[in-house]
Amino acid sequence: MKKDFLSPELQKLNYANPVHLAAVGFGSGLLPKAPGTMGTVAAIPLYLLMTNVFELGLWQYIAIVALASVIGVYICASASKAMGVHDHGAIVWDEIAGYGITMIAAPQGWMWVILGFALFRFFDIVKPGPIGWLDKNTHGGFGIMVDDVLAGIFALAGVQLVAYMVL
Repeated sequence: MKKDFLSPELQKLNYANPVHLAAVGFGSGLLPKAPGTMGTVAAIPLYLLMTNVFELGLWQYIAIVALASVIGVYICASASKAMGVHDHGAIVWDEIAGYGITMIAAPQGWMWVILGFALFRFFDIVKPGPIGWLDKNTHGGFGIMVDDVLAGIFALAGVQLVAYMVL
């Protein structure tokens, strides 16, 4: 990958390393505007692959999302350490995992994909209550992941509440 257009921190990553590539959402986090939003957009095809193409059952889906969240601590810590910056905006694996959490047991259809996206971005950006506290008071790979995991749980609750009221 040509690195001339990347910031000095991003030039420190090894894009041939699958861990660094995953950390930046397979390139989606490298976009100069709203990298967290772009990372969440990159999560949508992954969600659709798991639910519509591979037709994973609920427990299989949860297992993959849980694994992505747990290994995300390592992925985010590795990229953060390589760049020498805590929670650089280009690190978006946490958004990918958070959106995956949001979509656990979501009804099928674009309305739900979009609702999950909007709710997750809302909680990830606004960081109400414990989400903001965790974002400010935890560090390392765990600190990068935990606020997005909690934002995903809040958004999951929102999606399920709307589904309960609508369906």
